Amino acid sequence: EEDSINSFVCLLKKRKEARLMEKVVKEKKEAFTERMEALAEQWRDLHTRRAQLKAHVERSESTVKENERLRTQALKKAKEEKKQNTEKESELLRAKGELEALRKQHQKLSKKLLKYSLFKRYLEDVVENSQFRDIEDVISFYKALVRTRKDLVQFQWWHRELMEQAKVLLQQHRMEKEAEILQCRIDLEQLKQSFEQAQSDIVQWEDRWAEAQAGAARKATELKSLSMAIHSLFQ
Repeated sequence: EEDSINSFVCLLKKRKEARLMEKVVKEKKEAFTERMEALAEQWRDLHTRRAQLKAHVERSESTVKENERLRTQALKKAKEEKKQNTEKESELLRAKGELEALRKQHQKLSKKLLKYSLFKRYLEDVVENSQFRDIEDVISFYKALVRTRKDLVQFQWWHRELMEQAKVLLQQHRMEKEAEILQCRIDLEQLKQSFEQAQSDIVQWEDRWAEAQAGAARKATELKSLSMAIHSLFQ
């Protein structure tokens, strides 16, 4: 662009000089024309170079954008790789911790194995002097005994629970029956009193009935006498 501006300024100067020189030296017109043609050629070359420069700038901008995209991708990839490395380091530390724990557990089990080696020899002696085929058979029989004992303990607990429930139900039933018996006794006493009162009332009503029958007999006798008297009077 600076070259084009300089060339353009130069061209203006040359044109100005040409106008001045036309007034002064007409004989140099052909040389000036040639010079103008040369400048025109240079101008066309300048335009061509400018177009080329513009295309180069556009390609450069495209290249810069592509480089920026590649740079962004590279940064993103580096960030992901860093994250993965961090995760791998964490997994490695966790694996080291687990390995250390397993190593300690292995040492502990080794000590237990050394401690229980005496029991192994004892079990081997048991196998030799019994009907068991191997130590696994003895362990299986032992596990079966443990399960049986567990079932027996559970059954005993279940039996105790049933007994406790039965005691509670029996106590409730006993209390209910005692309450019913008490109520029956109260009802029986009331019935007894009612019966005695009824007997007393029966005696009174029997006396009243006897009096009523005697009165009715007297009335019947009087009625009969009155009827006979009326009959006599009628006769």
